[in-house]
Parts: sequence; structure tokens; C-alpha cells
Amino acid sequence: MTLDIRAFLFDLDGVITDTAEFHYLSWKRLCEEEGIPFTREDNDQLRGVSRRESLNRILKGRAIDEATAQAWMDRKQGYYLQYLDTITPDMALPGVRDLLLEAKSLGIKRAVASASKNAKPALEKLELIDLFDAIGDGYSVVHTKPAPDLFIWTAGRLDITPTQGIVFEDAEAGIDAALKGGFWTIGLGSADVSRAHVRLPNLAGARVGDLLAKLSEPSLT
Repeated sequence: MTLDIRAFLFDLDGVITDTAEFHYLSWKRLCEEEGIPFTREDNDQLRGVSRRESLNRILKGRAIDEATAQAWMDRKQGYYLQYLDTITPDMALPGVRDLLLEAKSLGIKRAVASASKNAKPALEKLELIDLFDAIGDGYSVVHTKPAPDLFIWTAGRLDITPTQGIVFEDAEAGIDAALKGGFWTIGLGSADVSRAHVRLPNLAGARVGDLLAKLSEPSLT
């Protein structure tokens, strides 16, 4: 099978930059105010899912009305935006900028596909937004990861089929979503990304040719 890769689709948190600590601190502050236990282990279960699903997991079955849920999410968002203001260009994770520039030079399209509703302001703070051809975020689709909708929506903006795209993800929900959508996957970091086609600790030193070679190995194709 010959690969026909025309685009790279990147998650944001944990792939392009690491704002996971900002999310943790924001949820922690909300939970302390509302008397809800919340640990770093609880926070690990929120990786790659939407704000509403994150709140559902934090509540662990506790029922609240929708107006209260929305007010809590808005408050958490306000805390997060305060932290987001501290992002600087040097907070892009190692290897990200170089890989984007190389992909651009080779004519490979680049996109962000993140459940975050803060993807655009984060990319602006990182001074990376001009390196992307499309941005899919928490406003783009109704059903976010682990549904494949966000990746499929973003692929449409790039005018590619799923098999022409590689998804870079650091969360189990994101890998599952990409696989359901029919994309090639590269899993990053220490979370459960075992189902990804290729797994790497991070993007430091990553080169397009090496990534394509790994995906072209007989065991995968």
C-alpha cells in the first residue's frame, strides 16, 4: 500500500503546547469553590474531551441543573483565560515549529483539530496560527472526541480524505476518534495511545520523511 499523505492534523494540548496545567488549575479552583473533590488523577481523565464532558466526569454522577452547569463552565473558562494570557511563543513544545515549517515547505497541509474552544487564541499567543491552513475547535462540531466528527470536519476544510491525513494526538480519546474516522495516527507522550499506528515520546527532532517511513512499514500497510 502506497501512502498518499497530504495533511497533518494536530491536537493542541499536549501536542503543540502543554496547557494541561492551566486546565487543572482552573478546574481545581472551581471545585474548591464548590466543595467537589478534585485530584490530578481526576484531571488525567479529562484529557482530550470537551468541557461539558469534563464537567460530567468531575461530577461523577452528581446531578446539577443545566443552568448551573453552564455557569460553572463559564467560570472555569474565565479562570483558564487568565492563565492563557501568560502563554508565550517559547511555550510551543519541542519540535513542533520545525515540523510545521518542514511540512509547509513540502506542500503538506497543516491543521489543528482540538476539542478546546480556546485553540485560536492559544495559537495566536504561540505565534503559530499563520502556519495552519485550517483550525477545527470546540465550536466546529456538536460531537467532539472520541467521536470522529472533528477530524472529519477538519479534513473537509483541507480538502483531503481521511486516509490522506495523519493525526497527532496525546490522548486515548483523540486516537480513538481518529481511528474511527479512518485517519493515520501518531500517538505522543505517556498516556494510553497504544492503539496509534506509531508512538513517539514527543515531536522533538521529528522529520516528515522519518514519520512517513514509520507509517510505511509492512506491519502497518
